Amino acid sequence: MKMWAQFALAAALSTIFVGVSFAGPVVDRVVTNVNGHVLLQSDWEDEIAFEALVDGRSPDSFTTEERNAALNRLIDQELLREQVRPGQGTQPAEVQARVAEVRKIQPGGTTDQVWHATLQRYGLTQYALEKRLSDEIQLMKLVEDRLRPSIQVDQQAIEHYYHDQLLPDIKKAGGNAKPLTEVYGKIKDLLAEQKMNELLTGWLASLRSGSQIQSPPSKTDEGNR
Repeated sequence: MKMWAQFALAAALSTIFVGVSFAGPVVDRVVTNVNGHVLLQSDWEDEIAFEALVDGRSPDSFTTEERNAALNRLIDQELLREQVRPGQGTQPAEVQARVAEVRKIQPGGTTDQVWHATLQRYGLTQYALEKRLSDEIQLMKLVEDRLRPSIQVDQQAIEHYYHDQLLPDIKKAGGNAKPLTEVYGKIKDLLAEQKMNELLTGWLASLRSGSQIQSPPSKTDEGNR
């Protein structure tokens, strides 16, 4: 979601919350209402600005489909945020480590002068970025705590993947396959993440089905800046 990208929907865990401003001045309007919590046009633009930053692209380059996908991530993140219990916070060191990761992918981002210029170009502040990443980490922990304990990957599944998927793919590409013993752990991690994706997709679908998500009837388009 993309960043927090251990999961397919961890792109879904790329969200911005009301009150954190990334983009420039935006004429606000309600774009959707999630269980009584409104998401504004500015929240939508903020999410696009952040995703553009971590992807190294311009917010103006987002297509209508990509903008709508960002809005759906906002909705999913709001639904997950409702599940966070009091006290489930983040440590400053975790946030700073994440900031460092974002800086590394920016050309010249390791120098303070270039980094601050980059933030300004995207309409960001250091504080807002840290808040955004803190929220992200918090939701990742929520997902891990909720779903990870139920994931089991047995040896048969690993062997099946190796023989029926990995080897044929390597053969088709003309490469040389490593023995199962050398890739066993990587395959196990991959299958665990695939299962995590499935569980997260199912959980979000369940949260959506039990929620009231409304959009203004005459403003269902992706909106202009």
